Amino acid sequence: MFFWKKKKKNAEELEETSAEALEESLEEGVEFPDEAETDAGTVIDAAEEFASEAREASETDETDLSDEAEESEESDEPEESEEDEPADDEESAEKAPKKKGFFARLFAGMSKTRSSLASGLRSLFRGSKIDEDFYEELEEILIMADIGVSTTGAILDGLREKVKEQHIKEPAECQQLLMDTIKEQMAVPDDAYEFENQPSVIMMVGVNGVGKTTTAGKIAGSLKAEGKRVMLAAADTFRAAATEQLTEWSHRAGCEIISAKEGADPAAVVFDAVTAAKARKVDVLICDTAGRLHNKKNLMEELGKMNRVIDREYPQAHRETFVVLDGTTGQNALVQAREFNEIADITGIVITKLDGTAKGGIAIAIQKELGIPVKYIGVGEKLEDMQKFDPDSFVEALFEPVGGEDEN
Repeated sequence: MFFWKKKKKNAEELEETSAEALEESLEEGVEFPDEAETDAGTVIDAAEEFASEAREASETDETDLSDEAEESEESDEPEESEEDEPADDEESAEKAPKKKGFFARLFAGMSKTRSSLASGLRSLFRGSKIDEDFYEELEEILIMADIGVSTTGAILDGLREKVKEQHIKEPAECQQLLMDTIKEQMAVPDDAYEFENQPSVIMMVGVNGVGKTTTAGKIAGSLKAEGKRVMLAAADTFRAAATEQLTEWSHRAGCEIISAKEGADPAAVVFDAVTAAKARKVDVLICDTAGRLHNKKNLMEELGKMNRVIDREYPQAHRETFVVLDGTTGQNALVQAREFNEIADITGIVITKLDGTAKGGIAIAIQKELGIPVKYIGVGEKLEDMQKFDPDSFVEALFEPVGGEDEN
């Protein structure tokens, strides 16, 4: 090894010296005769060739040594013994939380809201007595989670009643009562998903940026997974690339789509979609619409026009209008839902991006204050991360760690 390093160093020095000498001569204006020029070139060429051979040999040597070192490391590793084997997989599985499917994603997605609640509730439930201070502190914690003043008041009234009826004395016994009370506030009507069992048209409305197009695609995928024939209508013809985005989601969901070129009349798209849905015996037609504010008169009139087309062309269809809300906006989402409900017959709430906020309690506030059921919630970017709303799973994901160890 030392020999090759030495050869390499000598070659590099020779090449460098020859090149420097040639440059100095050129700078001084010395003219080389043909023979001298040839000699100088020969010296440089020879030096370069020699250096190249040295480098190749050195690399070969280093590769051999590297291989030997790897073999040496492998041979030095002790053989695995039965004593060093990892613990039984079944034991590890028993220690891990048994959460599967969407509940696991819901549990992970609600982590920010859960963290904002857990520390305060944990210390509260470990207190010594139930008194007015207990209820005041609980009120503050719930409001901080964006459950809202009105909804928090209703929850506390229900909790007080249960505590009195059941003669509860210890704060630790209040956790389950609190969870049960919230579940009661969020109960979903038995006919909330009746649209699945008959030919239906769903209009998706909401402001810009809440995720209407993505939500339409995800709900289509959820219905398709249940064996329904679903069609999407790209009636958001104003936003650049909206149609392309919905087309991509239709491919993911494996369903049909009716669309038109950008700038086309949205009502015309809906007309084509309704005609196709009837002809192809589609179970559910989902119409994605442009983002709009309640105070934008022209857009609201356009929404009315699309509804009239459906009423005229498909009167036998069951109608649903879902307002899509961004969970990260907290109380603003409640304001949007209230305003849309004033100008449209909202039948369901869809809350997106709950995995990115500590304000997940807004789902409780919206359903309680508006009397409109939350029908779908989204806790991620994947197709399966949009699912039907289940109050029991939601509340359990919100409160589960409170009675146990701190969450890391």
